[in-house]
Amino acid sequence: MYTLKNQILVTVLLVSCFGAAPVFAADMAAGEQKEAVCMGCHGPKGKSSGAQWPNLAAQQKLYLTNQLKAFKAGTRNNPMMQAMAANLSDDDINNLAAYYSSQPAVSAGGDVTLAKSGQPKASMCLGCHGSSAEGNGQFPRLAGQNPNYLVKQLSNFKEGERKNGHMQAIAGTLSEEDMKALAAYFGSL
Repeated sequence: MYTLKNQILVTVLLVSCFGAAPVFAADMAAGEQKEAVCMGCHGPKGKSSGAQWPNLAAQQKLYLTNQLKAFKAGTRNNPMMQAMAANLSDDDINNLAAYYSSQPAVSAGGDVTLAKSGQPKASMCLGCHGSSAEGNGQFPRLAGQNPNYLVKQLSNFKEGERKNGHMQAIAGTLSEEDMKALAAYFGSL
C-alpha cells in the first residue's frame, strides 16, 4: 500500500509540474510587432514588392528560422540581413517565423510564355520544395516568389556565392534560360 501511495503521489507531482511548465510556443502577435523592422524590404505581412527581396508570406517556418539563425551566426552571407538578425533573440526569430509562415500566400506572377516552358523543368525541384512548390520544412517555398529574385538565387548557387552542395549541383546544370523559365513558372504559382 505504501508503494502505491508513493507512486500516486509521484504521478500527481509530475502531472502538476508538467501542467505548470511554461509553453514554449512561438507568439505570432509578438512576431507581428517585430515585423516593422522587416517591412521596409520584405513588405507588409511579408509581401515584397521588390525583386531583390523574397516574399516571406506563407514561407516555411523551419526554413525562416534556419535562415535567420544562419544570418545571425554569419554562416549565410548578406551584410544587411546579418546586421538585422544580429539583434534578434531566439524568441524573436521563432515569433517572426511563426508570423510570416501564417500569412496567406502571394503570387508574384511571371512571363506566361516562359512559365509554360518552365513547368516541365520544375519536376526536378518539387521533390524537395513540395509538390506545389509550397516548401517543405527546411526547404523554402518557391511558389509566388518574384522571378528575378529566384534567378538571382539560382545564379548565386551556381557561382558559389550561396553554399548548399545539392543546390549548387542542380544550379550548375541550368542555363540562364532554364533559370528564367523555372523562375517564371514558380513566380506564376
